[in-house]
Amino acid sequence: MRLAAFDPERGERMSLLAPILVGVVAVLHAWFLVLEMFLWSTPYGRRAFGQTAEQAEATRVLAANQGLYNGFLAAGLLWGLVQGAPGRGVVVFFLGCVIVAGLYGGISASRKVLLVQALPGVVALVAWLAAG
Repeated sequence: MRLAAFDPERGERMSLLAPILVGVVAVLHAWFLVLEMFLWSTPYGRRAFGQTAEQAEATRVLAANQGLYNGFLAAGLLWGLVQGAPGRGVVVFFLGCVIVAGLYGGISASRKVLLVQALPGVVALVAWLAAG
């Protein structure tokens, strides 16, 4: 399995930072999956989202669905990374999805989402595009 850090067809090294940042965004979204699908109603999950036990229980199914989508974002980013050079467009697409979801969440749910989802996505996308 080759990561996008090395493009064997062009024989040149790309910035190692870019795939690391994409990996961090993927890990964050895998964590969001766990938090929203499995920990939502626990004391930790309620504290993370500032909810009462009643609020968490009432929104548990919606949160699990949202967590599943975050898992798809993580899977897409990892899929793009393991493809190497042919996966560059896949990574750009999924980082774009991360950024749009983060912007929407920041506007509709909490500004905190801008920092924990959109900002890492933007940083990773800039690095990814700069690595060429």
